[in-house]
Amino acid sequence: MRGIMSKILIIEDSVDINDLIGEALKKAGYEYRQAFSGTEGLLCISAEQFDLAVMDLMLPGMSGEVLLPKIREKQDIPVIILSAKDGLDSKLSLFDLGAEDYMTKPFEVAELVARIGVQLRKTSADREAVGKRLVLKDLTLDPEGFCGEVRGERISLTRQEFKILELLLSNPKRVFSKQDIFDYAWDDYYMGEDKTINMHISNIRKKLKTVSDEEYIETVWGIGFKAGI
Repeated sequence: MRGIMSKILIIEDSVDINDLIGEALKKAGYEYRQAFSGTEGLLCISAEQFDLAVMDLMLPGMSGEVLLPKIREKQDIPVIILSAKDGLDSKLSLFDLGAEDYMTKPFEVAELVARIGVQLRKTSADREAVGKRLVLKDLTLDPEGFCGEVRGERISLTRQEFKILELLLSNPKRVFSKQDIFDYAWDDYYMGEDKTINMHISNIRKKLKTVSDEEYIETVWGIGFKAGI
């Protein structure tokens, strides 16, 4: 996923920061495209295929919080957020919206490039893995399409939602702690907060409930979650 095969979208209204990131990506062997507003970023996402997006939150035209879910609707790519906001609630809300990583301004460009590399390697591994379809009751997970299917109905899932279900279905009898789930779905340090995992579990249940009355996720109070067998 390196070199000209990897195209990065930079959405940052500061020309200096945008150019700085662009030069660092060029030196690292990546192709990149620059956008300087939220609306311009959305136009780029609608017109071209990218492998990853780096996005500021405070954008003219359309804020990062509004743009992020629109990106997730159009392309299944990792999104790294850059923001001066460093509060835990702010970070968790962005993870809920589908961000893969978060860096607080000011940041080191070398670290950003390293994090980009990590996300691209993870995405490449996900797409290249030839995993078998996981089945629970009438739910089937498709690792190639990164989606679920119940009785012929396709269930659209975010990356984290898919990874949570993938983990639970991979070992239906095991109870997974919230740290287990966070480590697998986010590949990041678990901060002991319930909000983001509970929110994702709730969203999964709502999506599955629209097509089936079956319970696919069981809450094991005080421990974590398991497949609803």
